[in-house]
Amino acid sequence: MTPVLFAYGGWQTSSFVAGEMKDPSRDLPRALLIGVVAVIILYMSVTFVCLRALGAEGLASTMTPASAVMRAALGDRGAAFIALGIAISTLGFLSQGMLTAPRVYFAMAKDGLFFKSVGWLDPRSAAPVVAIALQGVIATVIALSGRYEQILNYVISVDFISFGMTGAALLVLRRREPGSPGFRAPGHPYLTLFFIASSFAVVLSTIAKYPANSAIGLAILLTGVPVYFFWRKN
Repeated sequence: MTPVLFAYGGWQTSSFVAGEMKDPSRDLPRALLIGVVAVIILYMSVTFVCLRALGAEGLASTMTPASAVMRAALGDRGAAFIALGIAISTLGFLSQGMLTAPRVYFAMAKDGLFFKSVGWLDPRSAAPVVAIALQGVIATVIALSGRYEQILNYVISVDFISFGMTGAALLVLRRREPGSPGFRAPGHPYLTLFFIASSFAVVLSTIAKYPANSAIGLAILLTGVPVYFFWRKN
């Protein structure tokens, strides 16, 4: 079930563009909450329809459940229609990934922790063109490096390490600056601690289930440590 969590991910990339928002302390939490709730409702509804239409055995026997449901309801034309919709949805996901992740490289360059040229903004569009191109090259290399399941396991383990550390950082920052402005998460620090524990439980589960793939993902992550200290020193 662990890889299923990837389907509910992506919310974290919204924060990459917080620096370009007019009122991030108000709009970003609102966008995150509305977006996550909408995705949960949508995916649970799709799951319910698939189970009702195909049953547990039918769902287990197909690799393309959405197409199977539409084929049962509207024939081959329905299956082709939903396949097209999935392709468009996938393109949308890839598009947001290509446009948000480069903001991390851009911020690193502006902080003096990466090549200065990566922080260059196109004068016409004000977009970090070099960072976007770099993201495209890296994504291509990763896509050609293995199967989808392998790459997914790289991402899951590393993603949830970042989630857990972000939650831990919130505990530290709230204690260090108790009067700081911004959104106040309800149930903090108890829900924050639960989130941290859940994140690291997912990491441990992924490592136990896919040790080799998780090790590769962690190795890629750890290569950034000496790079960070090198750039910081220089």
